[in-house]
Amino acid sequence: MSVNESYEIVVGLEVHAQLLTESKLFCGDSIAFGAEPNTHVSPVTLAHPGTLPKMNRKAVEYAVKMGLACHCEIERKNYFARKNYFYPDLPKGYQISQHTTPICKGGYITIKTAEGTKDIRLNRIHLEEDAGKSLHDMDHAFTALDYNRAGTSLIEIVTEPDIRSSAEAFAYLTEIRKLVRYLEICDGNMEEGSLRCDANISVRKKGENRLGTRVEVKNLNSIRNVKKAIDEVAEKLISTLENGETIRQQTLSFDANTGTTFPIREKEDADDYRYFPDPDLPPFDLGEEFISRIKASLPALQEQRIRYYCQDLRLSEYDATVLTEERELSDYFEQVIGLTTDSKAVANWLLGPVKNWMNENNREISGFPLSPAKLAALVSLVGSGKISFSMASSRLFPALLQEPDADPADLAEKNNWLQQSDAGEIAAVVDAVLEKLADKVTEYKKGKKGLLSLFVGEVMKQTKGKADPKLTNQLLSEKLNTK
Repeated sequence: MSVNESYEIVVGLEVHAQLLTESKLFCGDSIAFGAEPNTHVSPVTLAHPGTLPKMNRKAVEYAVKMGLACHCEIERKNYFARKNYFYPDLPKGYQISQHTTPICKGGYITIKTAEGTKDIRLNRIHLEEDAGKSLHDMDHAFTALDYNRAGTSLIEIVTEPDIRSSAEAFAYLTEIRKLVRYLEICDGNMEEGSLRCDANISVRKKGENRLGTRVEVKNLNSIRNVKKAIDEVAEKLISTLENGETIRQQTLSFDANTGTTFPIREKEDADDYRYFPDPDLPPFDLGEEFISRIKASLPALQEQRIRYYCQDLRLSEYDATVLTEERELSDYFEQVIGLTTDSKAVANWLLGPVKNWMNENNREISGFPLSPAKLAALVSLVGSGKISFSMASSRLFPALLQEPDADPADLAEKNNWLQQSDAGEIAAVVDAVLEKLADKVTEYKKGKKGLLSLFVGEVMKQTKGKADPKLTNQLLSEKLNTK
């Protein structure tokens, strides 16, 4: 979208990440996705009289893990508050959240855009429970309610209003999704609702410091939709100001089918929620040992891995970046290079044949049939000169995918794919090829050196691709330059 050059877009994002705990935030109900409606509920989820919540320790650990990865200050003394608001899909009629004491304060996420790197400051990361789901297409006269998701553990990651374009928002959400997956605290699946985003959007004249009136777009469920919504809303806000009208603070919803937003209510402020400490949940303190243990458990994140791959393994920055986009692929790569010495060859296999298989089959590396040990054996087989990369990638690799438990060397030998490295045998084929192409030999000797590839190709054809390319080139050069 082309934004009016005299205006600046100001965006703050609120990302809700569903934590990969086995049970809900305040009771033992399962959080497994896809169950029949209202089967993962208990008296606590349904807010029956006399029931009491009990905090999920693992959710607290995951929240601290995210805060440490985002350079946040971890709040030692915490409590939960009641956020009073009409939630048709949260039986209590209020949400248990954090207000004045978010578990993580400050921090930042570094993004990369065409303009370079930028730190997006965080205001807070806090814990809260999720609401259920309202279904409006089950019955033409009624709204159906599914409480399975009600009470699920969430962290809400809130930025400062530092984002200045939809491209920056796209980059930020991409980093958030990557980070929660690296930390293994959220699967990042926006289609299933385990990662959702609210966007607060305003515009102002360039050079102004005061923030404009903001509108909020709720529950955006894809990174692309966030980008589209920001562009669409910004255009509307600028048009409103240019027409001399006043922007109203309101909450919008986004229609993914039309790419447009529409109002659903006037925007609330914190005062409207009437926060107060939850009397059923005691305050909780985080000790230094608890925080230190979580800090020690943090995995190497993408930037650290890129530095290691470039500096120690001598990979290009491009290869290092692609290999580290997903933690599972990076972990698989590191397991393979632990079994073979040629890091570049392993990278070539993963970014070539293996990536092609993943794309064609729409699978992640977790679904790849070959173990790291099998791929390492395949790489070593090529590196030792026993089979050419061409033969390995076109014949042996597909065969291994069909028989993932087979030994690569045995399979290659069984199918007669091993490279022919006997100098005498290859020399005989070279002599026959040069005799057959005598006229081309004459042209080569007159200066048409490019014909060497023709001779190599013919030797490969005669040996069905099994001749050692390096030895073939050496023998051809010797014979062509001595005849």
